[in-house]
Amino acid sequence: MKKRACLVVVTVLCACLTARAQVLVTLDHYFNHETHKNASGQPERFHYLWEEKAQTGFSIFGDAFIKQGAVLNSLEEAPTVSNLAGSKIYIIVDPDSRKENPQPNYIDTAHIDAIAKWVKAGGVLLLMANDSANVELPHFNELAARFGMHFNNDIANHVIDDHHFEDGAISTEDNAIFATAKKIFMKDACSIGLSGKAKAALKNSAGAVIIAKAKYGKGFVLAVGDPWLYNEYVNGRLPAGFENDKAANDIAAYLLKKVKK
Repeated sequence: MKKRACLVVVTVLCACLTARAQVLVTLDHYFNHETHKNASGQPERFHYLWEEKAQTGFSIFGDAFIKQGAVLNSLEEAPTVSNLAGSKIYIIVDPDSRKENPQPNYIDTAHIDAIAKWVKAGGVLLLMANDSANVELPHFNELAARFGMHFNNDIANHVIDDHHFEDGAISTEDNAIFATAKKIFMKDACSIGLSGKAKAALKNSAGAVIIAKAKYGKGFVLAVGDPWLYNEYVNGRLPAGFENDKAANDIAAYLLKKVKK
Protein backbone atom coordinates (compact mmCIF):
# COMPACT_ATOMS: atom_id res chain seq x y z
CA MET A 1 0.00 0.00 0.00
CA LYS A 2 2.82 2.38 0.89
CA LYS A 3 4.61 1.57 -2.37
CA ARG A 4 1.46 2.45 -4.36
CA ALA A 5 1.06 5.73 -2.48
CA CYS A 6 4.69 6.61 -3.13
CA LEU A 7 4.26 5.80 -6.81
CA VAL A 8 1.27 8.15 -7.03
CA VAL A 9 3.19 10.95 -5.32
CA VAL A 10 6.20 10.52 -7.62
CA THR A 11 3.98 10.44 -10.71
CA VAL A 12 2.19 13.63 -9.69
CA LEU A 13 5.50 15.30 -8.84
CA CYS A 14 6.99 14.38 -12.23
CA ALA A 15 3.90 15.73 -13.99
CA CYS A 16 4.18 19.02 -12.09
CA LEU A 17 7.89 19.35 -12.87
CA THR A 18 7.26 18.63 -16.56
CA ALA A 19 4.52 21.27 -16.71
CA ARG A 20 6.74 23.82 -14.99
CA ALA A 21 9.65 23.03 -17.31
CA GLN A 22 7.67 23.86 -20.44
CA VAL A 23 8.61 27.22 -21.91
CA LEU A 24 5.91 29.44 -23.39
CA VAL A 25 7.05 31.01 -26.68
CA THR A 26 4.82 33.94 -27.65
CA LEU A 27 4.65 35.38 -31.16
CA ASP A 28 3.43 38.95 -31.63
CA HIS A 29 0.28 39.37 -33.73
CA TYR A 30 -0.33 43.01 -32.79
CA PHE A 31 2.49 44.91 -34.50
CA ASN A 32 2.44 42.48 -37.39
CA HIS A 33 -1.20 41.97 -38.35
CA GLU A 34 -1.42 41.42 -42.09
CA THR A 35 -4.56 40.22 -43.86
CA HIS A 36 -5.51 39.11 -47.35
CA LYS A 37 -8.69 37.83 -48.94
CA ASN A 38 -9.27 34.09 -48.90
CA ALA A 39 -10.97 32.01 -51.61
CA SER A 40 -14.37 33.22 -50.36
CA GLY A 41 -13.32 36.84 -50.62
CA GLN A 42 -13.22 37.27 -46.84
CA PRO A 43 -10.25 38.87 -45.08
CA GLU A 44 -8.08 36.47 -43.12
CA ARG A 45 -4.83 36.73 -41.21
CA PHE A 46 -1.64 35.55 -42.85
CA HIS A 47 2.14 35.99 -42.70
CA TYR A 48 4.35 34.70 -39.91
CA LEU A 49 1.70 32.65 -38.12
CA TRP A 50 2.59 29.54 -36.13
CA GLU A 51 -0.28 27.58 -37.68
CA GLU A 52 0.33 28.83 -41.23
CA LYS A 53 1.74 26.05 -43.40
CA ALA A 54 1.91 28.13 -46.60
CA GLN A 55 5.29 29.53 -47.67
CA THR A 56 4.58 32.75 -45.74
CA GLY A 57 4.00 30.92 -42.44
CA PHE A 58 6.11 30.10 -39.39
CA SER A 59 4.88 26.52 -38.93
CA ILE A 60 8.34 24.97 -39.41
CA PHE A 61 10.00 27.45 -37.05
CA GLY A 62 7.22 26.77 -34.54
CA ASP A 63 7.80 23.02 -34.84
CA ALA A 64 11.46 23.62 -33.97
CA PHE A 65 10.36 24.96 -30.57
CA ILE A 66 7.76 22.23 -30.05
CA LYS A 67 10.31 19.47 -30.76
CA GLN A 68 12.42 20.90 -27.94
CA GLY A 69 9.56 20.87 -25.44
CA ALA A 70 8.25 24.43 -25.73
CA VAL A 71 4.63 25.54 -26.02
CA LEU A 72 3.55 28.06 -28.66
CA ASN A 73 1.37 31.10 -28.04
CA SER A 74 0.26 34.17 -30.01
CA LEU A 75 -0.44 37.63 -28.61
CA GLU A 76 -3.12 39.57 -30.47
CA GLU A 77 -3.02 42.52 -28.06
CA ALA A 78 -0.46 45.19 -27.28
CA PRO A 79 2.24 43.80 -24.97
CA THR A 80 2.01 44.67 -21.29
CA VAL A 81 3.90 43.47 -18.25
CA SER A 82 0.77 41.52 -17.31
CA ASN A 83 0.12 39.69 -20.59
CA LEU A 84 3.83 38.91 -21.08
CA ALA A 85 4.22 37.52 -17.56
CA GLY A 86 3.69 33.88 -18.49
CA SER A 87 5.94 33.99 -21.55
CA LYS A 88 9.63 33.13 -21.46
CA ILE A 89 10.34 34.01 -25.10
CA TYR A 90 8.62 36.83 -27.01
CA ILE A 91 9.08 37.25 -30.76
CA ILE A 92 8.31 40.40 -32.77
CA VAL A 93 8.60 39.98 -36.54
CA ASP A 94 8.38 42.59 -39.29
CA PRO A 95 6.09 45.26 -37.76
CA ASP A 96 3.53 46.62 -40.24
CA SER A 97 3.90 49.78 -42.26
CA ARG A 98 0.91 51.44 -43.96
CA LYS A 99 1.88 49.55 -47.10
CA GLU A 100 0.99 46.28 -45.36
CA ASN A 101 -1.77 47.46 -43.05
CA PRO A 102 -3.89 50.62 -43.54
CA GLN A 103 -4.12 50.99 -39.75
CA PRO A 104 -0.84 49.67 -38.36
CA ASN A 105 -0.18 49.38 -34.64
CA TYR A 106 3.05 51.26 -34.11
CA ILE A 107 5.39 50.50 -31.23
CA ASP A 108 5.21 53.33 -28.71
CA THR A 109 6.86 54.27 -25.42
CA ALA A 110 4.40 52.33 -23.27
CA HIS A 111 5.04 49.16 -25.29
CA ILE A 112 8.80 49.68 -25.08
CA ASP A 113 8.71 50.20 -21.32
CA ALA A 114 6.61 47.06 -20.80
CA ILE A 115 8.82 44.90 -23.04
CA ALA A 116 12.04 46.23 -21.50
CA LYS A 117 10.74 45.59 -17.98
CA TRP A 118 9.80 42.03 -18.97
CA VAL A 119 13.25 41.40 -20.51
CA LYS A 120 15.02 42.92 -17.52
CA ALA A 121 13.19 40.47 -15.26
CA GLY A 122 14.48 37.52 -17.31
CA GLY A 123 12.56 37.45 -20.59
CA VAL A 124 14.16 36.43 -23.88
CA LEU A 125 13.26 38.72 -26.79
CA LEU A 126 13.73 37.95 -30.49
CA LEU A 127 13.43 40.92 -32.88
CA MET A 128 13.25 40.12 -36.61
CA ALA A 129 13.27 43.05 -39.05
CA ASN A 130 13.27 43.16 -42.85
CA ASP A 131 14.56 45.42 -45.59
CA SER A 132 13.24 48.96 -45.11
CA ALA A 133 10.75 48.69 -47.98
CA ASN A 134 8.93 45.91 -46.15
CA VAL A 135 9.04 46.85 -42.46
CA GLU A 136 8.19 49.85 -40.29
CA LEU A 137 11.66 50.69 -39.02
CA PRO A 138 11.35 54.06 -37.19
CA HIS A 139 9.20 52.80 -34.31
CA PHE A 140 10.81 49.35 -34.32
CA ASN A 141 14.17 51.07 -33.88
CA GLU A 142 12.93 52.92 -30.81
CA LEU A 143 12.45 49.50 -29.21
CA ALA A 144 15.76 48.14 -30.54
CA ALA A 145 17.59 51.23 -29.23
CA ARG A 146 16.64 50.31 -25.66
CA PHE A 147 19.00 47.34 -26.07
CA GLY A 148 21.78 49.12 -27.99
CA MET A 149 20.70 48.05 -31.48
CA HIS A 150 19.62 49.86 -34.64
CA PHE A 151 18.20 48.32 -37.81
CA ASN A 152 19.86 50.23 -40.63
CA ASN A 153 17.97 51.55 -43.63
CA ASP A 154 19.96 49.48 -46.10
CA ILE A 155 19.92 46.15 -47.90
CA ALA A 156 22.49 43.50 -47.04
CA ASN A 157 22.78 40.24 -48.97
CA HIS A 158 20.81 41.54 -51.94
CA VAL A 159 19.63 38.67 -54.14
CA ILE A 160 18.35 39.49 -57.63
CA ASP A 161 16.59 36.23 -58.47
CA ASP A 162 16.65 32.44 -58.02
CA HIS A 163 19.79 32.18 -60.16
CA HIS A 164 21.83 34.05 -57.55
CA PHE A 165 21.18 32.22 -54.28
CA GLU A 166 24.85 32.42 -53.34
CA ASP A 167 24.50 36.19 -52.98
CA GLY A 168 22.41 35.44 -49.90
CA ALA A 169 24.82 32.91 -48.41
CA ILE A 170 26.30 33.41 -44.93
CA SER A 171 28.73 31.02 -43.29
CA THR A 172 27.67 30.01 -39.77
CA GLU A 173 30.43 27.49 -39.19
CA ASP A 174 31.92 27.71 -35.69
CA ASN A 175 29.27 30.28 -34.69
CA ALA A 176 28.00 30.00 -31.11
CA ILE A 177 24.35 30.31 -32.14
CA PHE A 178 24.39 27.67 -34.86
CA ALA A 179 25.29 24.31 -33.39
CA THR A 180 24.47 22.32 -36.53
CA ALA A 181 23.94 24.70 -39.48
CA LYS A 182 27.10 25.59 -41.41
CA LYS A 183 25.65 27.77 -44.15
CA ILE A 184 22.41 29.76 -44.23
CA PHE A 185 20.50 31.81 -46.76
CA MET A 186 19.27 35.27 -45.84
CA LYS A 187 18.20 37.65 -48.58
CA ASP A 188 17.68 41.43 -48.59
CA ALA A 189 18.19 41.89 -44.87
CA CYS A 190 18.99 45.12 -43.08
CA SER A 191 22.29 45.40 -41.25
CA ILE A 192 22.37 46.22 -37.55
CA GLY A 193 24.22 49.04 -35.83
CA LEU A 194 25.51 48.48 -32.29
CA SER A 195 26.01 50.60 -29.19
CA GLY A 196 26.38 50.07 -25.47
CA LYS A 197 26.47 46.39 -24.47
CA ALA A 198 25.11 45.06 -27.78
CA LYS A 199 27.46 42.77 -29.68
CA ALA A 200 27.66 41.22 -33.12
CA ALA A 201 26.49 37.61 -33.21
CA LEU A 202 26.81 37.01 -36.97
CA LYS A 203 28.31 39.02 -39.83
CA ASN A 204 27.99 38.45 -43.56
CA SER A 205 30.95 38.17 -45.92
CA ALA A 206 31.05 41.96 -46.31
CA GLY A 207 31.41 42.43 -42.56
CA ALA A 208 27.89 43.77 -41.93
CA VAL A 209 26.24 42.70 -38.68
CA ILE A 210 23.22 40.57 -39.56
CA ILE A 211 22.47 39.15 -36.11
CA ALA A 212 23.12 41.04 -32.86
CA LYS A 213 22.76 40.11 -29.20
CA ALA A 214 22.60 41.88 -25.87
CA LYS A 215 22.17 41.04 -22.22
CA TYR A 216 19.65 43.26 -20.48
CA GLY A 217 19.19 42.84 -16.75
CA LYS A 218 18.42 39.17 -16.19
CA GLY A 219 17.17 38.79 -19.76
CA PHE A 220 18.51 38.54 -23.28
CA VAL A 221 17.78 40.06 -26.69
CA LEU A 222 18.58 38.64 -30.12
CA ALA A 223 18.03 40.81 -33.21
CA VAL A 224 18.05 39.57 -36.81
CA GLY A 225 17.94 41.75 -39.93
CA ASP A 226 15.35 39.58 -41.66
CA PRO A 227 12.43 37.26 -40.83
CA TRP A 228 14.28 34.58 -42.78
CA LEU A 229 12.94 31.51 -40.99
CA TYR A 230 9.50 31.54 -42.60
CA ASN A 231 8.55 28.39 -44.49
CA GLU A 232 9.61 29.53 -47.95
CA TYR A 233 13.25 29.66 -46.91
CA VAL A 234 13.40 26.86 -44.35
CA ASN A 235 14.63 24.68 -47.21
CA GLY A 236 11.31 24.68 -48.98
CA ARG A 237 12.98 25.97 -52.13
CA LEU A 238 16.66 26.39 -51.36
CA PRO A 239 19.44 24.64 -53.30
CA ALA A 240 21.42 21.89 -51.63
CA GLY A 241 24.03 23.16 -49.20
CA PHE A 242 21.88 25.78 -47.49
CA GLU A 243 20.81 24.68 -44.02
CA ASN A 244 18.05 27.04 -42.92
CA ASP A 245 16.10 24.03 -41.61
CA LYS A 246 18.94 23.24 -39.23
CA ALA A 247 19.24 26.96 -38.45
CA ALA A 248 15.61 27.04 -37.30
CA ASN A 249 16.36 24.28 -34.80
CA ASP A 250 19.59 25.99 -33.75
CA ILE A 251 17.91 29.35 -33.12
CA ALA A 252 15.13 27.70 -31.12
CA ALA A 253 17.66 25.76 -29.02
CA TYR A 254 19.81 28.87 -28.49
CA LEU A 255 16.88 30.96 -27.27
CA LEU A 256 15.59 28.17 -25.02
CA LYS A 257 19.01 27.92 -23.38
CA LYS A 258 18.87 31.64 -22.63
CA VAL A 259 15.67 31.18 -20.62
CA LYS A 260 16.37 31.38 -16.91
CA LYS A 261 15.32 28.12 -15.28
